Amino acid sequence: MVGLTRAAAAEYGRQGIRVNAVLPGIVLTPMISRLVEDPQFSAFFQKVKERHPIGRFGQPAEIGEAVKWLLSDLASFVNGAAIAVDGGYLAT
Repeated sequence: MVGLTRAAAAEYGRQGIRVNAVLPGIVLTPMISRLVEDPQFSAFFQKVKERHPIGRFGQPAEIGEAVKWLLSDLASFVNGAAIAVDGGYLAT
């Protein structure tokens, strides 16, 4: 996905089309929230959360804020980027 993002950004940038990727971590959507509470999966998610740099999972609105920024003029020079919105999980 990252390679495709970069290739499309290089191809279409001169046409004013910016292509970026948002790489979310575990986000507490309704489906994930149900899994976190399910006894069959809760131990797994607890271990992941304990290893997480900020000790929690993301909220959907936090991912949305990153997307909103990328869509705004504030990110007008951002093209071909893969932005991890994961609370630092990939950094570990």
